[in-house]
Amino acid sequence: MANSHNRTKIAAALLLATTLAACGGSKESKPGQSLARVNGEEITVSQLNEELQRANVQTAQQEAASKQLLESLIDRQLLVNQATQDKLDRDPKVLQAIERAKALLLAQAYLQKKVGAPVRPTKAEIEEYFNQHPEFFSNRKQFDMRQLVMATKDIEAPLKAQIDNAKSLDEVSAWMDQNKVKYTRAQVSRTSADLPQELSKRLLDMPKGQLFIVKEGERSLLITVSDIKESPVRLDAAAGQIEQFLFNKKNKDAADAELARLRANAKIEYLNGRTPPEKAAPAAPAAAASAPAAAPAAPAAAGAEGGATDAQNARGVAGLK
Repeated sequence: MANSHNRTKIAAALLLATTLAACGGSKESKPGQSLARVNGEEITVSQLNEELQRANVQTAQQEAASKQLLESLIDRQLLVNQATQDKLDRDPKVLQAIERAKALLLAQAYLQKKVGAPVRPTKAEIEEYFNQHPEFFSNRKQFDMRQLVMATKDIEAPLKAQIDNAKSLDEVSAWMDQNKVKYTRAQVSRTSADLPQELSKRLLDMPKGQLFIVKEGERSLLITVSDIKESPVRLDAAAGQIEQFLFNKKNKDAADAELARLRANAKIEYLNGRTPPEKAAPAAPAAAASAPAAAPAAPAAAGAEGGATDAQNARGVAGLK
């Protein structure tokens, strides 16, 4: 069954280009536009140009890349031909995958046409963002942290009690050694640009040596902040990241606005017991704004307990890996 499922997935990907092209009518090549013929099926210049564009090949490298991409197109056509011969183009799962891909492509094409490319942020906008968020730039802090990584299932009553009463990470690790509880040590550094604003504030306010636990599914982290340092970033160094963040934000805001307009004018009915989702609370501006100077956010922590109070159970600590 697994091999059949994988085969279906591969066939869906291979047949997608051919099927979508067929939606627009028959594909007829013009004289001089064909680059190869595979069992009667032609590969054209337009197909090769599409591959070059998708691969973002630089002009100086196009000649060499064209040869490789043409061979890839030939290989793909061979597989498509064989998949069609095996009647995989009639497989319900393949047809469903093609319809899904077609819907995604049409939705993307509409947004690109309707919204268009947003204007790049101006220098004034970049500088304004920089000045509005000193916690990410001019007043950025670096948090050096030590942690013990252990299995969540091992955090039972005796270990919880030890963590609650311990004054240092070393006390806990010594107890775990004596009681043969497995763990690994790690040291990490994160800045106030990498973490949600509320987490940075709690780390700054936390007493030195305070222990807190963060659960990440099957593993948990026992963490303490060992040092906090000044780590400022100047405008000239941050400008590129800020510009990209603001550019992406403009694009997302425009897409969200168009979707909101379409929803407002549409009749949407939920069936079979489905109900509309509750309106999500707006994201904290600072947390969203951390994107330009931070790596992609990790999944939020599942929970914190032991030596940490609820106030110290800060989202984002799960990213401390």
